[in-house]
Amino acid sequence: MDRQTRSLLAHADHPIAAPLDDDSVGRLLTRAVVRDDARVLDLGCGSAAWLIRALGQRPGVTAAGVDVSAEALERARRAAEEAGVDGRLTLHRGEAAAFEAPHPFEAVLSVGATHAFGGLLPTLDAALRHLAPGGTVLVGDAYWEREPSRWARETLGEYEDLAGTVEKVTAEGWTPVYAHLSTRHELDDYEWNWTGSLSRWALDHPEHPDSAEALRAAARHRDEWLHGYRESFGFVCMALRRTTDT
Repeated sequence: MDRQTRSLLAHADHPIAAPLDDDSVGRLLTRAVVRDDARVLDLGCGSAAWLIRALGQRPGVTAAGVDVSAEALERARRAAEEAGVDGRLTLHRGEAAAFEAPHPFEAVLSVGATHAFGGLLPTLDAALRHLAPGGTVLVGDAYWEREPSRWARETLGEYEDLAGTVEKVTAEGWTPVYAHLSTRHELDDYEWNWTGSLSRWALDHPEHPDSAEALRAAARHRDEWLHGYRESFGFVCMALRRTTDT
């Protein structure tokens, strides 16, 4: 089973591919998408759950999403049609880091997709290329709430603590205008949904050739979470503006 398919199955009951509940998503979008006629771009949109939510909140907004997964984009198209916002959503298949936009956007989103760019700062560099003057970037990434184990650091990455993460961003000319730290409930709920959705699919499809592999992947992820990084892993979403627009 390829990574994209596994991710889609794991997010079946948690379409926001990040540890955020519905209220947090709505609040973050309100801070990031401030104009009724805003153009919104999501770099690494997956099934476009953020964009569909933004389009539903503001009927004058238009949006574009970029992702490498054809299956995720097809799900996005179906979800947009069901929500009645498909006429205001454009989807592009390709690498988010290589996307060339036809115009700037008042809001650029990239939550839980910094791996596609090589880290947080390269993600912000990519977002800046598409950002209209005075616009807002909404970015979500991991940080260490407390000192991680050697295994967690080597496996998940060389993240900073929260203060270091904010300092790294501000040193590059960004100013946080809002932020949300995922709560313990949001973090745990996301992991239980990820492992549970994938496990349920495997148990419901015992004859599928990928069933056993999916069940093993869910069990491995659950063990790594509980024994490897649950106590140290945090997630922050920041609404950022340029200190000086360029």
